[in-house]
Amino acid sequence: MKRLFPIALLLFITACNDTQIVWQQTLQEGDAHCSAGGLMVHRGLDKNRDGALATSEISATHYECKPPIAAMASQTDPERTSPKAIESKNPWFNQASAEVEASALRIENAPLARGSAKNIILFLGDGMSIATITAARILDGQNKGMQGEENQLSFEKFPYTGLAKTYNVDAQTPDSAGTMTALITGAKTNAGHIGVNENAVRGNCHSPENELVSALELAELAGMATGIVTNTRITHATPAATYAKASDRNWEDDSMMSSLAIQAGCRDIAQQLIDFEQNLKDRFEGAKVDGVDVVMGGGRRSFLPQIPSPKKPKLIGNRVDGQNLIEQWQQQYTDGIYLSSAQQLQHLDSESTNKVLALFSDSHMRYAANRKDGSTEEPSLEVMTAKAIDILDNNPKGFFLVVEGGRIDHAHHAGNAYNALNETIELSKAVAMATNKTDSNNTLIVVTADHGHVFTMAGYPKRGNPILGKVVSIGSNSPALAGDNLPYTTVGYANGLGMHDLAEETDADQVYRRGHNAARADLSQVDT
Repeated sequence: MKRLFPIALLLFITACNDTQIVWQQTLQEGDAHCSAGGLMVHRGLDKNRDGALATSEISATHYECKPPIAAMASQTDPERTSPKAIESKNPWFNQASAEVEASALRIENAPLARGSAKNIILFLGDGMSIATITAARILDGQNKGMQGEENQLSFEKFPYTGLAKTYNVDAQTPDSAGTMTALITGAKTNAGHIGVNENAVRGNCHSPENELVSALELAELAGMATGIVTNTRITHATPAATYAKASDRNWEDDSMMSSLAIQAGCRDIAQQLIDFEQNLKDRFEGAKVDGVDVVMGGGRRSFLPQIPSPKKPKLIGNRVDGQNLIEQWQQQYTDGIYLSSAQQLQHLDSESTNKVLALFSDSHMRYAANRKDGSTEEPSLEVMTAKAIDILDNNPKGFFLVVEGGRIDHAHHAGNAYNALNETIELSKAVAMATNKTDSNNTLIVVTADHGHVFTMAGYPKRGNPILGKVVSIGSNSPALAGDNLPYTTVGYANGLGMHDLAEETDADQVYRRGHNAARADLSQVDT
């Protein structure tokens, strides 16, 4: 039996019910309930999911009191020397104890009914390894004025967490095409394959028996609303795996296909998105489907011809077949709305909208750190996700939405931790918004990754040391030196383009213009 999913990855999952939590409050000496002080511990349902318990949400309260001073006077008193008495004075122990108790409550009260989720949202952080999550958690906390390590990203607060492992049928280190295919279809496949199994031959599209069925297609067949949101090109490997069948992930448009593939009748990924509804009907006779309802991301160039039309001379794309796929989509969905800017998205009436195609950039959308106020017409991942939910929840049968934070991966490829971590924080914001916008009684939210990167955390920096800074050891105020007497950073990359000082530049992709710099760099005068 093949196992789905050479890197451990975290999955964070909401329950389809309100979260059971334990909330504690320190009692000072002289309290009416605990004369020597102690803890007041509340238990209940966190219905508004703010991480605390309001009075109306408390279902039970008990007190953990310190022994009276007189009782502790004797060295032989068992209460003084018992492990519980000693540990109960430690705030770290009390915090962990409360979390363990809350976890036990969740398990005890977990609903046993299966298949009860009306809506499903799958968030995928492309390349978001455990080390990425850890470093992003710290950066997010430090941005908030905290030391950082104690912080939690939104999805780290979810009640259930698991691990998955990823590899391709033919590769130890996987790519996004094969891993997303596994996540969305349940079947492992080769690297570079999208929506087809390992028996497909790369570059050969004539093997329909190798095509797999995606969760998005299942949702369509069930009459649910469906959506895809990404900050990469909508034809890129991860989003494409939800709707396309391609034995080569690079077939984003016909300009990226060989003449032999075109002559053989192979269809590019952009064309498959436009033809998704008809393709599904052709494959499943009698299927009543209406196509993907919400499509948001980048990659406009794959939908436009290389030769601009007289009416729109500035619209120059990649397509060599002369087809304008945006116009094809508009002709197919006469009530659909095409968007190309954040302003248009902001003013979109979600209540009266059923179909949206939004392509906000020619290629990938900008990094979050590079999207300064007023400098771009591209919306954030959080804004796109919010609008998608508003549109999709118009369907009384529920919805299935896939949201990709894809630029985490791109920043890691560029060896740029600053952008990778900020992109992870952006994904966390989108998850928080979706959690607050939906009802956990009927909505299942899963947050995961498709693979990791060669991103590392090393050295022994002291608590609260800037996660993007140079290592400063415990008890020191100056950077630690490696064996070559040079300082080094906490985060690093095991391979890649090497060290590049981009100064104030916030676009990680600029590193590709500089080439490789594999030598060990002196960071003494560099603000990392």
